[in-house]
Amino acid sequence: MNNQFFSFELQKTDPETGARAGVLHTPHGDILTPVYMPVGTQATVKGMLPKDLEEIGSQIILSNTYHLYMRPGDELVKTAGGLHKFMNWHKPILTDSGGFQVFSLSSLNNITDEGVRFSSHVDGSKHLFTPEKAMEIQHNLGADIIMAFDECSEYGYTHEQAEHAMDRTAKWLERCYAAHKNPEQALFPIVQGNMYKDLREESLKRSLPFVKHGIAIGGLSVGEPKPLMYELLDFLKEKLPTGVPRYLMGVGSPDCLIEGTLRGVDMFDCVLATRVARNGTALTSRGKVVVRNGKYRQDFTPLDPDCNCYCCKNYSKAYLRHLVNVGEMTGAMLLSLHNIAYLHSLMRGLRESILGGYVKDYVKEFYELGGGNC
Repeated sequence: MNNQFFSFELQKTDPETGARAGVLHTPHGDILTPVYMPVGTQATVKGMLPKDLEEIGSQIILSNTYHLYMRPGDELVKTAGGLHKFMNWHKPILTDSGGFQVFSLSSLNNITDEGVRFSSHVDGSKHLFTPEKAMEIQHNLGADIIMAFDECSEYGYTHEQAEHAMDRTAKWLERCYAAHKNPEQALFPIVQGNMYKDLREESLKRSLPFVKHGIAIGGLSVGEPKPLMYELLDFLKEKLPTGVPRYLMGVGSPDCLIEGTLRGVDMFDCVLATRVARNGTALTSRGKVVVRNGKYRQDFTPLDPDCNCYCCKNYSKAYLRHLVNVGEMTGAMLLSLHNIAYLHSLMRGLRESILGGYVKDYVKEFYELGGGNC
């Protein structure tokens, strides 16, 4: 699919697994897929400077509609020239619709077909999010890729509850597209349906008429066992459109990036990399390293022998352990940099293996080294 602002080139699909390599062209640059997108919830990736994100290979980052609407306000961001100028990030940006946060962070008052009335988690003020409001906020923020407003149902919902949420998501999608007016922003529908295959298929069917530039899979990695997530991705793989990027929302552990890519997913995001870094944990090619542990007190080796990032080239586990245990912010910053750099390296390797025809060997080596133990 393409227009003057967006196009997607599917360069190669692995015939055995369905893993894909492509290029998504956007107004702020090209994105090589499969890709991991660091999350900058509040218009910043925690502990990271934009120049450092660029240096380690970040192609696109994600920001959050709900949080930016609350603080500093989408109108202020618009006045500043949009999110790219406001945060000094000149590559692509994706914003979510705010739906997940409205349902998970706020004190809900009422969910109706009109939208969601809720109380702010910041000051208790009353607000109404509708599909039209979600589009208005995202237009003001000015991200390259924006998301339809959806109702994300919880793991454990009954079929009836999940069907109601899926139906509402489909109806809200129609309203989102009617309200979406900026051709320089690509609007992705979101496939919902909880853990029920029939509802996932119905959600996809109702989303397809609105798939212009990409499609997202929501409502996974919300507490269900990983094998169940993989089963649903397997179910959807052959049914999803091939000519647009496929985005699996909120997924970012190394094993899930691998398994998602093997099931035809092109784009991923997750806060995991920076969140665990702030707790003293590194994601490495050998598995998880909890540097605050005592066994690293005199370990003067790098976090990951296969990593070329600034942290691994210059600092030892012993030093990082010291920083974490005395509460120095530099420790969290260095671990955040490494974790994001590692995930980018993992995705680059996946892309190269797809293009080179050896993706199964790449995945086998990943698991043999212990990279899945994160």
